[in-house]
Amino acid sequence: MSTCSTVSRDLDEPVAGTAPVARTWLLLEQPGPWGAEALTSSHLDPEIGRALKAATKGTGVRVALIRRPGRHADRGTAAERRVYAAHTAPGNVWLGTATLTDPRRLLDLDLAALGRGDRRTFDSGLDGGPHGGDPLVLVCTNGKRDRCCALLGRPLAAELAASGAEGVWEVTHLGGHRFSPTVLVLPHGYAYGRVQAHSVKEILHGAREGRIVVEGCRGNTAWERPGQAAELAVRAAVGEDAAQALTVVRTDGAAPRWEVTVTHADGRHWRVRVAQGASAPPRPESCGASVLGSPARMEVTAVRELSVTAALAS
Repeated sequence: MSTCSTVSRDLDEPVAGTAPVARTWLLLEQPGPWGAEALTSSHLDPEIGRALKAATKGTGVRVALIRRPGRHADRGTAAERRVYAAHTAPGNVWLGTATLTDPRRLLDLDLAALGRGDRRTFDSGLDGGPHGGDPLVLVCTNGKRDRCCALLGRPLAAELAASGAEGVWEVTHLGGHRFSPTVLVLPHGYAYGRVQAHSVKEILHGAREGRIVVEGCRGNTAWERPGQAAELAVRAAVGEDAAQALTVVRTDGAAPRWEVTVTHADGRHWRVRVAQGASAPPRPESCGASVLGSPARMEVTAVRELSVTAALAS
């Protein structure tokens, strides 16, 4: 039987500019089964889930549940949970961790400050500190949202964990089911689609060294989707793989056309033209969709390096 991911792959739908958008990720360990809306349909108290969803709205913070790969029998609630917070904007990238027994403590955080990249609220509010291990590899596995995430994501997460890779977690939702299996790597915040175990190992190896693999990359979650596509296009054009080298500093225009200004840490600037197109022919955007859709795609039409004078004028 055809799935949304096989159709998307067969149609060679581009993945650049399709990453979820979040400047800061707040991740709460929640073992056991997850429903389609995991914050309110899991062993997490749904009242807490609803409150977290409401409190993070407009802050730049995205909350997701995570669990270790493996079987997820209905065994009740873990007494102690791992929590991570990661800020993904270049120049202030960090990954913090803490443990807690009462998830309600997350509601005491200054979530607006967390979204701006201020880690003090996380460290002081949860007795948190820097994550000292490998980068996190989050594999979307929530089959209740889309069966592709379970059929393709769970075997990938299990294979990575069995290979000895540290920092591997299953996560509730990364969007783009049709690009399954999908992965997010933190702290730098680059998402990937249609990945296999060997490519994730390459991505993880690069992340340890502060490098980005462009192939299969959906974009950096710190940027809106036109910025994601523009930054990846500049990376491809100049062969830049340093994770924090590029920053999206300005986006002019509105759908379906934008001009995005991307800067390099060494002072170079680029103006990138991005157009929004509609994918054809229509295809299922997820396995649960009852009608076919024409999902938006980000198409880079020009990449132009600016002179110093033009960059200053912009």
